[in-house]
Amino acid sequence: MTIYQRILVPIDGSETSGLGQAEAIRLASVTGGTLRFFHVVDDLSFALALDAYAGHPGEWLASLRRDGRRLLDEAVKAAEASGVKAEGVLHESLKDKFAQAVANEADRWAADLVVVGTHGRHGVSRLVMGSGAQAILAAAHSPVLLVRPPAPAKAEDEAPESFRASLVSGALAVE
Repeated sequence: MTIYQRILVPIDGSETSGLGQAEAIRLASVTGGTLRFFHVVDDLSFALALDAYAGHPGEWLASLRRDGRRLLDEAVKAAEASGVKAEGVLHESLKDKFAQAVANEADRWAADLVVVGTHGRHGVSRLVMGSGAQAILAAAHSPVLLVRPPAPAKAEDEAPESFRASLVSGALAVE
């Protein structure tokens, strides 16, 4: 039995999405698998586009579709240039959240693996920024591979980062 023949890769054009895309291409080239790149135009995309194109009704949806299709086409070309079979799927939905749309597509396509780029945020920054990767991990029934950016090298004389939270007085102190 060959592993990871059907690899779903959600992409959004971000740097972390690109890391997941590159890792999925490497993995599929080793396993002989097929990639399905998946881009979601969801309610958040619609809301951001409405603001950006407020004076031009009708253009915003066409722009979101065009940008999504461009991302998918570029990803498929990159995979094919590496000798990997790939296809792109553009998903539109005002009712599905991004993570649920990814999980549903993984089930529908019978994905063996979902590969997701992530920032790898921790602590307060994760609480503030949220985690799309964490939501996919929670929603998906398929195995999920999280791809984080490499940790930056620290200079030898640089002090290690520290985080201290103090709740003794009822106030949160972060250093």
